[in-house]
Amino acid sequence: MRARQLSRWTAGLVAVAAVGTSTACGAPEASTTSPPERSGPAGTDRADDEKAAERAALKAYSGYLKASRTASRHSDPQHPELTRFLADPLLTRVRLGLRQAREHGAVSAGTLRSDPTVVSVNLDAEPPTVEIQDCLDATGYRLVYVANEKVVPGTRGSRHLATATATRYPDGRWLISTGSAHQDQPC
Repeated sequence: MRARQLSRWTAGLVAVAAVGTSTACGAPEASTTSPPERSGPAGTDRADDEKAAERAALKAYSGYLKASRTASRHSDPQHPELTRFLADPLLTRVRLGLRQAREHGAVSAGTLRSDPTVVSVNLDAEPPTVEIQDCLDATGYRLVYVANEKVVPGTRGSRHLATATATRYPDGRWLISTGSAHQDQPC
């Protein structure tokens, strides 16, 4: 029974950590003010708005990965950068994973590699969203026990698909609100 609980715990931690602990592409932050008026055709405005949304979403994703990586190195569920880039329900899930790692005396070690791309932009949704797909390479990533720096059993990483949703909130910020590691889907 204890082995099955440990296996579920480590699988959950690797999934949360693998979605949120690597570096990604950056882009400028979204503005909290209205966009300036343009004199070009309406289609140009729409394309420009979508490109700006893509850049802002990738910046939020990059910030999320960086903040999660930093927080997981110390298993700190209250790391202040988490709320800068994440929103619920993902924020709660990441914090829970970090809290569980802390309770078990584990922290992250190693490197994750990321290659995110925007797969869709929906500015007409309420609220507007951007879907991101990433190929995470977690082969060099492990959870280790703080006490002896031994690898936590069952935390062997892989290269797999991860998805995330960036949502634009009323204050103009783009935050990552959902994310999933698809460890059964290699990339």
